[in-house]
Amino acid sequence: MNKSYEVEYCNLELRFERRQIQNLIRDLIQEGYSLYWSETEGQFLVSIRTGRKLVKLQFHRMNTRYKIVGDYVIKDEKLSELLEKLINDTRGHAVVKRIKDRQIVIENIMFGEIIRLVEVSGMEHRIIYQKKPFVTIEEMIKAFQSKRAEERAAVLRFELDYELLVLHEALEAHNEEAVAESKERLVALRSEMLQLEL
Repeated sequence: MNKSYEVEYCNLELRFERRQIQNLIRDLIQEGYSLYWSETEGQFLVSIRTGRKLVKLQFHRMNTRYKIVGDYVIKDEKLSELLEKLINDTRGHAVVKRIKDRQIVIENIMFGEIIRLVEVSGMEHRIIYQKKPFVTIEEMIKAFQSKRAEERAAVLRFELDYELLVLHEALEAHNEEAVAESKERLVALRSEMLQLEL
C-alpha cells in the first residue's frame, strides 16, 4: 500500500436501500476487514478497522431508505474502491479529493458520474475535465427573464382548482371511472406545478 495514499470524501449525498448496506458489509467481510455494525431507530453505523484507524460510516434512516452523512478521510485503497463503487451504484453525489505525493485531484461527482476533474499542485490548478452542461448560461438567463413560467403557473392554479371541483363532484356521484381520470389529471398538473416552482 502507498503510504502517501489518502482520499477525502466530502458532501456525500447517497441514498440506499437496506439491502445495499448489507451488500457493502458482505463485500467488506469478503475483503478481510475487521468490522462491526450497530443499528438504532434513527441510524445504522458500520465501523471498519483499517490498520490502526477506525472508519465509522453513518447511515441515517429516512422512512424505508438510508442516507450516508458526514465527511470521510480514507487511507486504505481497497476501502476507497468499495466506497466509490457505492457512490456509483447509488448514483450519488460527492466531492472526492485524492491526495497523493503533494498533489490533489478533485472530482465532482453527480448521479454517480464525474462532471468535473481538477488537479491542484501547490498554488496552481488546472481543469482536466469538465462535462458540458445540458443548459447554457444564456439559456438560463432567458428562462429567468421569461414571464412564461409565471403566466403558466397562474393558469395552472385555475386548472388545479377546476380539476379539484371535478374530483369532488365525481366522488359525490360515486363515479369511480371519473374519479380515476380526475386523479390522473391532478397528478399531471401537480407535476407541472412542481417543475415550474423549481
